[in-house]
Amino acid sequence: MVVVLFFTVSCTNKEVEKIGAVVDRSAMPRLRANEITTVISDSGITRYRISTPEWDVYDKASQPYWEFPVGINVEKFDENLKVDANIHSNYAKYLENEELWILRGKVKMMNIKGELFETERLYWNQREQKIYSDTLVKITQATHIINALGFESNQQMTQYVFKSTKGIFPVEDDK
Repeated sequence: MVVVLFFTVSCTNKEVEKIGAVVDRSAMPRLRANEITTVISDSGITRYRISTPEWDVYDKASQPYWEFPVGINVEKFDENLKVDANIHSNYAKYLENEELWILRGKVKMMNIKGELFETERLYWNQREQKIYSDTLVKITQATHIINALGFESNQQMTQYVFKSTKGIFPVEDDK
């Protein structure tokens, strides 16, 4: 009786659920990595360290890109392997063909002079070796704080031009 019941249950005609194939490969990351720290070197000298909780590579997209949906931290090293500048943001995207970084969400950048730049959106065009923002930016320097609506800078963040500035600036009296 048990055997007959077993065959009856096992031989019932159940409908098999089918899952569709991936239609759009460009919308799916080819590579997803978690808890990544990588080092970038030039001519055998360590230049940058990148760390991120999540890194997705979309190389099948019409414009290939890397995405860092949980944020990124980039440290730049000098010749003695001391950190002389760093960048942190809550979200980042790198457009491979354009060589353009887009950083969003509480972007903080410290340059080699120790100046702190804070903004909500920052662009780093590696091809043109230019960093810029079109949003409100706060620059904290040793003696004062500058607020501006956008800026442009060289890649090292040592020469920059502000747009629509506000702040208190020290001025020396002429004697």
